[in-house]
Amino acid sequence: MKVDLEQVKKLREMSGAPMMECKKALEETGGDLEKAFTELRKRGQAAAAKKAGRAASEGLIGCYLHQGSKIGVLVEVNCESDFVARTEEFQQLAHDLAMQVCATDPRFVRKEDVGAEVLGREREVLQAQAVASGKPEAVAARIVEGRLEKFYEENCLYEQHFIKDASASTTVRELINSKIAKFGENITVRRFCRFKVGEGMSKPEADAAAQ
Repeated sequence: MKVDLEQVKKLREMSGAPMMECKKALEETGGDLEKAFTELRKRGQAAAAKKAGRAASEGLIGCYLHQGSKIGVLVEVNCESDFVARTEEFQQLAHDLAMQVCATDPRFVRKEDVGAEVLGREREVLQAQAVASGKPEAVAARIVEGRLEKFYEENCLYEQHFIKDASASTTVRELINSKIAKFGENITVRRFCRFKVGEGMSKPEADAAAQ
């Protein structure tokens, strides 16, 4: 079917995918924007899975300094080639990820990075809360699993909803996957650090700094 150019542009804005990929997805889904968007997300995930094992030793350090200079973030984003690292779009991705860390303060990069001790402690607390509410054991178990997913969403960068997506339908993982599909290279966040003025100070230190 013939696809309207405005639809292609809109899908491009929604997904960040190349124009030709957007056109192809719209043609395959009969011009349905939501279905085309879902199809592009699936392709991004498939492309990311294929490239996940490839070495990503290039990249750059993204940075973001919040208004007022009270919070600053550094994030290392890796790719496979210096050519991709130097593109404006990759640099924008690194900046956006630093902004994400600033806004949401995640503790881990991925859910796989959550240690067994932390996860066990969280599960124990959630289990106690579910049992205390009087729920049957089977129901309580489902509640715990659901709340663990919420824990991952709040504490793991890749599982968070991308703050610049107004619809809140795109996760950071999906954002990165879309860039992997576009650049044809493995892209990964290696680490980040977030600094906030006064954070971690003891009370005597804070009092002294205030004088």
